[in-house]
This record gives sequence, structure tokens and C-alpha cells, in this order.
Amino acid sequence: MMTHRFSAASPRRIVQQLDRSLTRLTSAPLDPATLGRMRWFWLDSLFANISVGFFATYVPLFALAYGATNVQVGQLAAIASLLAMVALFPGARTIPFFGGRKRVVLFFAGGLARIALIALACLPWLAHDPARAILAIIMLNGLISFSNSFSGPAWTSLIADIVPTHMRGRFFAHRGQAINLVTLSVVPFAGWLIKAGNGVTGQPFAGYQLGFVLAFVTGAVATWCYSRIDEPAAPAETIHARSLAEIARVLRRSRLFLGFVAATLIWNLGFQISLPFFNVYLAGPLGASTTTIGLLNAVMPLTALFSQRWMGRLIDRRGNVWVQSACALAIPVFPLLWIFVTAPWQVIFINIPAGIFWTGFNLAGFNLLLELAPAEARADSTALYQFMVAGATVIGPLVGGYLADTYGFNATFGVSAIGRLLGALAFIWWVARPVARQKLSQKSAAAP
Repeated sequence: MMTHRFSAASPRRIVQQLDRSLTRLTSAPLDPATLGRMRWFWLDSLFANISVGFFATYVPLFALAYGATNVQVGQLAAIASLLAMVALFPGARTIPFFGGRKRVVLFFAGGLARIALIALACLPWLAHDPARAILAIIMLNGLISFSNSFSGPAWTSLIADIVPTHMRGRFFAHRGQAINLVTLSVVPFAGWLIKAGNGVTGQPFAGYQLGFVLAFVTGAVATWCYSRIDEPAAPAETIHARSLAEIARVLRRSRLFLGFVAATLIWNLGFQISLPFFNVYLAGPLGASTTTIGLLNAVMPLTALFSQRWMGRLIDRRGNVWVQSACALAIPVFPLLWIFVTAPWQVIFINIPAGIFWTGFNLAGFNLLLELAPAEARADSTALYQFMVAGATVIGPLVGGYLADTYGFNATFGVSAIGRLLGALAFIWWVARPVARQKLSQKSAAAP
């Protein structure tokens, strides 16, 4: 009886503690409806990221266990990115059809994407031919990517109505710390679980199946939490999308934003050339186990956990453009350092500084997106930005897979470093330089 009371009370106490924690993020009073929406959104984010931690890092390794080539690993990433790209605008324009933004998220990210996880778990029992299994992995991973991206515009729009403007920075920092902690614990645990599951059963896929099942279960909890959100009424501009001609007219007047988008496109082409192949390189030539890969993947989130507040203060002091420029110039060094790695443990000394600079890059980049996107079409401009970035993620892995298979991983890392450097220089030329000129002209105008 005591155990029953404890089990029933524990979730309630956790929810109460979360509510108190969220309330302390602002000095203004929060009405019960707003607090409830924020609570369920926070919990959805927590469990959704637990789910991602169980499967996202290990899907390419699952394909490798079936004998996938580097080109097929590149196709895995590229097709997922292509489907994510084509889903963006349809996702924004079908919200009226579904009768609400929450329904879009629940059907696609909360429904189809979760079902695909169960299909991945059942795959070893359904597909015995490795070629067909690899094709099925590519298709199911693509379905997950498509579903999440299709939900993106509705999810982002609903966030703006859930979290009050005056506390968004503190709320998302609070949420981000929880997500980083989850990543730190779940990703290495999932790696250990896969290795242990494969070893205990003597089956090469049993550990992966267990990981996918846990991803489904925690994802289902996230879906339930999201379903508890009381959706506020959507603004008219969210329901009625602008025409492409209207968007084009707004963007033509926003040259700084277009420069930011173009520089980000170049950057992401370079970034995506190597991104899918770091874990492949660890598992292949370096012989790292899934446990080791999981631990190494946890290093950057751990670094971000400790450097996030410091980077935030640096951004407040020096500005988004300065931090973005400095971090963008430093990050191309890291793929070059992979060329000299001879043992998995050495990657720790790459991922620690990389985690610091990536934290600054991502924080400043997100702030710049909100700052530079034209206010009269911010949602459409953001969708265009995401569309262009997704396009880069389609091409990059294909190029990286070709380079890895034809010339080796060192070529992939070297070309990636060059692409990132070109993106950094493009950002400085198209964004940082005009912003600096604007500040100089403003100072000159203000001088007596």
C-alpha cells in the first residue's frame, strides 16, 4: 500500500517541482493555463529527446551492421534531408486542413515517426536479405525525418503562443539544460545497451532492436505529453500562408538576411560532407564499440552544458555577429584534426573545444536568424532558411560518401574543413562586414 502511494505521488511531486521551477523563471505571474501549456511542452521536449537519444546516433551503425557501404550511409543521411526539405512548405500550408497545429504535430511527429521506430525494431524479423534491409532502413529513417520536418512549422508556431515573450530566453535555456543532461546520459547508455544486447543474445541486431523499442516507448510518452497541451487560438497569419510572390518581394528588400542564408548554405554544405562519417570512421578504421561511440558523442553536450551560460554572456557583451564570426573561423580546424586521430580516446580532445565553439555558433546563429529575418514575413523567411539548409544536407552526405569510398576518410574531413572555412568567410563578407559598416555610419551620424 505504501509502495502504491509512493508510485502515485512521485509523478505528481515531479510535476509540482517542475511547475515551481518554471514559475521562478519570471517575476511576472503566470496564469494556470499558460503554466500548464509550458509544463506539457517542456515534458514533451524531455521525453522526445530521450527517444532521439536511443536511436538517432545508431541508425547509421544499424545499417553498417547489415553491411552498408559508405555511399549507402551517405544516402541514408541525404534522403532523410531531402524528405525533410520537401516537407517544410506542405507542413506549413496544411495546418487549416488538420484543424489545428497540435493535430499536425501529433499525427506526423507524434504518430508516423513513432510507428517507424517499431518498424525498425521489427526489421530483423521481417527482412533477411541485407540489401533489402538496408533499403528499408533508409526508407524508415526518411519517414521519421519527413514526419518531424512536416510538423516543424506547426510546432514552431505553437511554441510562440505557448511561451510568453518576456521569458522565452530563460525558458529555452532551462529546457536546453535538461535536453543536454538527457543526451549526456541516454546516448552512452544506448550504446552500452546495444553492445550488451548483442553480446548476451549472440544476435547482431538484438541490441539495436531493444534501443528502437525504448525509443518508441519514450516517444509515446512524449506524444501523450504533447496531447495534453491546451492549444491556444492560432493567429490569422499562421493559418493563411503568404504567396511566394509576396515572400519574394519582402526578401528582395532584406539583403542582409539573404547574405546570411547564402553563407549558411555554403557552411552547411561543408559541414554535412563529414557529419555522417565521424561515427562510421570510429566504428570502422578505429574499431570503436557502440559504447565508446556513445560516450564520445556525449562529450560535446557535456561541454555545451557548462559553456552555454558563458557563451550567452559573451554574446550579450560582444554581439551575435562577433561570436558567430569567431566561432565559424575556429570550427574548420576540428575536421582537420580527425586526420591525425589514431585511437578513439583521442577524439575527446577534439570534442571538448568543438563543444565550446559549437555552443557559441549555434546560440549566435539562432539569435541572428530571429534578428535578420524580415519582421513582416518572419515565419515564411524562417521556412525558406530551413529549406535552403535542408538542401545542403541532401548534397553534402552524397559528396562525403563518394570521397570516403574513392579517396578515403581523410579526403572527406579535408574537403569538409575547406567548405566550412568558405562558409565562415562568406558570413564575414556578406553579414559581418555590412553590419560593421552600418555601426560605423551610425557612430558617424551620432558624432557632433
